[in-house]
Amino acid sequence: MQKVIHNVSELTFLIDSVPAMPLATKVMMVNPVYFNVDTPINAHMVKEDGSLHELDKNKAQDQWQNLKKAYENIGLNVFVVDPVENLPDMVFCANQSFPYLDACGNLHAVLSNMHNDIRNQEVPYINSFLNAHQYQTHRIASRTEGYFFESMGDALWIPERRFILGGYGFRTDKRVYEILSETTDAPVALFELTHPKFYHLDTCLSILNKNTALVCKEAFTNEGWELLSGIFSNLIEVPLNEADSPGFACNAHCPNGKHVIIQTGCKKTKSLLKSKGFEPIPVDTSEFIKSGGSVFCMKLMFF
Repeated sequence: MQKVIHNVSELTFLIDSVPAMPLATKVMMVNPVYFNVDTPINAHMVKEDGSLHELDKNKAQDQWQNLKKAYENIGLNVFVVDPVENLPDMVFCANQSFPYLDACGNLHAVLSNMHNDIRNQEVPYINSFLNAHQYQTHRIASRTEGYFFESMGDALWIPERRFILGGYGFRTDKRVYEILSETTDAPVALFELTHPKFYHLDTCLSILNKNTALVCKEAFTNEGWELLSGIFSNLIEVPLNEADSPGFACNAHCPNGKHVIIQTGCKKTKSLLKSKGFEPIPVDTSEFIKSGGSVFCMKLMFF
């Protein structure tokens, strides 16, 4: 089985032939006490007039609590990590680590080399959380040599399979995936991201189950779209106006193969989800979308 897959011609196996890995069932979130929009590091943070979005911190706290309740209401246990002052984006806790189980069921996580210097300071705190939960953590490459890796912002497990989809082009260096494949003993399918609004793979692709994904076609190259079509038997195309802010529909999250937690609005996407048998759970994350993140960004699934 080829370790790094660049195009559909290299996809020489069926998804069902890939070894199984259980679903992660625990949720980690970071309290947004210090969340702020103060330094533009992605295209969503800047308004049309060039100014930064203004943040309603009380509203953000309420939205975060409602997202936490949404996970709890579908039976998931949420662990809350204390925020750190002067780390305003730590609330986007999908980005600092990449948890997985090895073939023997042991707990592991690859740590990020974040592209932004301030954000990279978040990694040790998430590392401490994972260590406290008995994870063996790894740094697999050197950040000083440009091996940037933003974990579950760009690297997504196919549910219940040892198969990774990896985005690159804005935040994560393509070279990392050869190392990640060797470390996790899992194949990686690569996707180049070229649209500045979709700077992480999780902003334009939400994997719902091993056969189905929400996807914004405009975010992918033709080669990438062909590869996605070879991996998933069912691609639900999200209209660009709902994938872009303020909808952020492809940053939805399906933790259990049924419920899809998604930004409120996104009427077309929710209709498509229902037609495919999924149950959308709308939540308002509009204050966080001002910083370029929504549901999927605001949690870490772990075992």
